[in-house]
Amino acid sequence: MTVLSAAPEAGRDQRRGLPPSMVERMTLILDSFEGRSVRLSLDDVTQRTQLPRSTAHRILDQLVRLRWLERTSSGYSLGQRVLGIGGRDGSCAEVRSVAAPLLHELQMKTGMVVHLAVLDGAEVYYLDKVGGRFATSVPSRVGGRVPAHCTALGKAMLTWLQPEQVEDRIGDAIVRLTNRTIGDLSTLHQELNRIRRRQGLAFERGECFPEISCVAAAIRGSEELPASISLVGDQRAPLEKVAPLVVDAARQISRELFPHLHENRRSPRIAEAPEATWSSETMDRFLATGQYGDWL
Repeated sequence: MTVLSAAPEAGRDQRRGLPPSMVERMTLILDSFEGRSVRLSLDDVTQRTQLPRSTAHRILDQLVRLRWLERTSSGYSLGQRVLGIGGRDGSCAEVRSVAAPLLHELQMKTGMVVHLAVLDGAEVYYLDKVGGRFATSVPSRVGGRVPAHCTALGKAMLTWLQPEQVEDRIGDAIVRLTNRTIGDLSTLHQELNRIRRRQGLAFERGECFPEISCVAAAIRGSEELPASISLVGDQRAPLEKVAPLVVDAARQISRELFPHLHENRRSPRIAEAPEATWSSETMDRFLATGQYGDWL
């Protein structure tokens, strides 16, 4: 009965000039997104592809599940598989190119190791690492991956996702790497809420690698999270003092990558960080949580 009912539908689609195969229809939908900043609703996709609404919706759901597309509150956008996470296309190369001078500037100012990373599912993928004499003590490498929930880089990006998106990404992948690693989704959500109250500034001490501490901020373009940057030191590193430098660098990179998205726009869930460099008094208020960065 299934075959009999499907045949007339296929015949109707062919008479309307629609692609007969699923692969062609998926390609038609993906081709309707001209760039990474494009966001389309279901109606937009239906209009651009001329696919039946039910067909478009079914294929969109599959593309989201397979990470070819992402779904946010403002519509569908290209997902991480299309954008070539790991530097397999020009998108990550562009982020690296824009970020490079600021990463080197951060390293020169602080003497600390600087990371640039992207969020790939439940993991952080390192795009760049700029080090000093401490670099060999940091067990990270360009092209390496670590769980997002136990790094400042990952938490900085997860903070800007909806809670259900966080759960979709992390899910059963949440594991403990050290005795300080967050080990369940409830605690992770609490931590992300604390980071939101600090305007997206994320800290981590010994959660991923023992004796290593980090402070990070996400590079954002609307709801896109192309990357985040962090400063890395040992357990005694003065993260609170260098945190404003990380925030300013992330904001500068974001403005250069997405200039049209930084005209006094605000996130639907949390206000933007102040445009001016944070004063020491402002940082004291944000960071008055615990000594030595004990945020849990």
